[in-house]
Amino acid sequence: MKAILTKSSGAANQLYLGEYETPEPAADEVLVKVHATALNRADILQREGKYPPPAGASPILGLEMSGEVVEVGKEVEKWKVGDKVFGLLPGGGYAEYAVIHQDMAMAIPENLSFEEAAAIPEVFMTAFQAVHWLGRLQPSERILIHAGGSGVGTAAIQLAKEMQAGDIIVTASQTKHAACRELGAHYTVDYKSQDFRDEVKNITDREGVDVIIDFVAAPYFERNISVLRTDGRLIMLALLGGTHLEQFNLGNLLRKRIQILASTLRSRSRDYQIRLTEAFAEFAISRFEAGRLRPVIDQVMDWKEVKAAHQRMESNQNVGKIVLKISKS
Repeated sequence: MKAILTKSSGAANQLYLGEYETPEPAADEVLVKVHATALNRADILQREGKYPPPAGASPILGLEMSGEVVEVGKEVEKWKVGDKVFGLLPGGGYAEYAVIHQDMAMAIPENLSFEEAAAIPEVFMTAFQAVHWLGRLQPSERILIHAGGSGVGTAAIQLAKEMQAGDIIVTASQTKHAACRELGAHYTVDYKSQDFRDEVKNITDREGVDVIIDFVAAPYFERNISVLRTDGRLIMLALLGGTHLEQFNLGNLLRKRIQILASTLRSRSRDYQIRLTEAFAEFAISRFEAGRLRPVIDQVMDWKEVKAAHQRMESNQNVGKIVLKISKS
């Protein structure tokens, strides 16, 4: 089969369209002819040699896909050849074919295209895990979502709205504010020109927020703690800004009874990912069908343009997902 491969670890120019062995489905897996996949920050890190795939996962980039079932394992009961599915992968999405466990696949809503479906799994399931499972967001609670214009950010805004959050506050560059507000954000903060600590305190009359979804880590840590309310939850999903603090007063954690939870999704066990898939599908599929949730797509690009797609994400130009359409070679 054709697949996007990497010559060696490094920049986007190391990516190329080549040949790779077609995977074979295990007894509990289905083989999917991939119609679309989508970019994630993890793809860039893996391409650079900084984020190796989990043991047993495909070395090919791509953490999500949509397509048609072309073969089923002997123990598969949920799916048949011809079914249109999408889902989360540990790797292997940048290819003509991918395998997925039968319990990790979800049926594509009839109102969504393959490209739209491919833009959902990684960001929406990451956001669902962060906002609902870990953040335990309750109706009327306030939430601060950093990187609001990112794939996970745009998903988290919509999920917080569906969970009846009170104030939804996001940080994003000025050019992404309108998109965030259209999705449901009540307040937008330009992280380049404004201090989100001051802005959040002004917005909330100095009360602060109950949940924070963060990707930046060290540079935001102290300010995050300062704007959390008592019993607040800080959910850390990435370390884009760095990993080390020069100093921090731990007394603030104890005084406010703050919980800090850090999580990745790719390295979780299959059982965990299956449970998350099932919970997410129960919550979200009907909402996608009704148009209450929607994938936010920045661009759909042919997979032959993968280098340009990676460069666009690396330069932080995208609002929402960059989708790769798997065209015929």
